[in-house]
Amino acid sequence: MNILLNDNEFITFQKIIFNEVGIDLQDSKKLLVQSRLLKRLLHFNLKSYVEYLRLVQINHQERIEMINLITTNETYFFREINHFEYLKNSILPKHQIGTNFRFWSAAASVGAEAYSIAMLLDSYLSKWEIVGSDINTDVIKKARVGLYPERWVDKIPLDLRKRYCLKGKGRNEGQFLVERRLIERMRFEVGNLLQYNNGVGMFDVIFLRNVLIYFDDDTKQLVIDNVLRNLKVGGYFFISLTENLNMLNISSLESVSTSVYKKIK
Repeated sequence: MNILLNDNEFITFQKIIFNEVGIDLQDSKKLLVQSRLLKRLLHFNLKSYVEYLRLVQINHQERIEMINLITTNETYFFREINHFEYLKNSILPKHQIGTNFRFWSAAASVGAEAYSIAMLLDSYLSKWEIVGSDINTDVIKKARVGLYPERWVDKIPLDLRKRYCLKGKGRNEGQFLVERRLIERMRFEVGNLLQYNNGVGMFDVIFLRNVLIYFDDDTKQLVIDNVLRNLKVGGYFFISLTENLNMLNISSLESVSTSVYKKIK
């Protein structure tokens, strides 16, 4: 069935997504929205996107499903390896021995970033804890399981791959499972960056990568302000190498490396 998303319908989806999660869907994403939501129209036997819009306005669970479909983004292990090298070489050696190191993956997706960090922290520290959060309820469920396609191990350094990745067998053949003892020191939860996440506590390092590009400047400022409230003074804040904080008020931060900042007050 070929159901087309017209401009007015797309504008309504843009407004809903912006109001719910702050993401500024560019006009170029119209076909992506059309293709990702088509399966829901077929599921409910709807004949137009305007019918689906009526449904998400009255059905909270379907509204969540719509947000999940539109906000699913690409991810992989040890993405932007420079950040992991900086953490290993410049931050971890300065951490006080015996104290708990807390890390927040603030746009965790399916958990590849958080588990990459876990492998690193477990190799160098005795006490550590990781929190991962995302607006997308589906990816959080996947992150909690820690089961990934076998091809994803290619980005994981060989020594860490041998230590922390378990080859799937039986029904999990073709996949790998993250070592259970890492998962025991991690938690994944649904979180909206448009709100202050006061329940997650304070952190030594926060990664907020590959998400700011979806926000306009006002929303970026709101998100940055919210996230930095959870960062300890002296802690480190990472954004993607493809992002910048230009035009934003970041007086509490100082730049220490490319896309890496330290909280100074």
